[in-house]
Amino acid sequence: MNSWQTWKNRLVVATLLGAAACAAQAETVVSIDASPNPAIVGSTVDLSVLIDDASDLYAYQFSLSYDPAVLRATAVTEGAFLGTGGATYGGYDVIDNGAGKVSFVFNTLLGPTAGVSGSGALAHIRFDVIGYGTTPLAFSDGIFLDSNLADVAVTYTAAPLAAVPEPGTWLMLGVGLAGLATLRRRAA
Repeated sequence: MNSWQTWKNRLVVATLLGAAACAAQAETVVSIDASPNPAIVGSTVDLSVLIDDASDLYAYQFSLSYDPAVLRATAVTEGAFLGTGGATYGGYDVIDNGAGKVSFVFNTLLGPTAGVSGSGALAHIRFDVIGYGTTPLAFSDGIFLDSNLADVAVTYTAAPLAAVPEPGTWLMLGVGLAGLATLRRRAA
């Protein structure tokens, strides 16, 4: 094989490796971190909406659904991620605990500036735990934009949140069952 053919083969291999590296670039993921999980009925849960591997994020919006028999949303606050790029404007439309939805949580950088890259918290949502069970947490209405106002593709991941009785409730249930067992033995 001549030297030109060798260089041509090396160029093809380098091009393919470069394309593979671009394809292997991390995808932007929006996820939820609930603390604590499982949660105790009667307590509060702080839910952080996180973004990982963002590139040039300038603005976003999303809605979050939950089971209103298990959770009651009480507050929505801005996360620190977008603010690392400059002044921001954010908020939300409405908390609808009847339908189990926090609608249109949004935030945007102000003025002509580059978007933010990296990972961090987009928003924090506080819930009161009002019932037992497991509630799915589902994203909808998502729009993520870069500094050119072009769509940023994101993948959503959300694990369900479990709500369990207070430990004292289990103790009372155990004592009650032990008492019933004792009464049954005496009756027999």
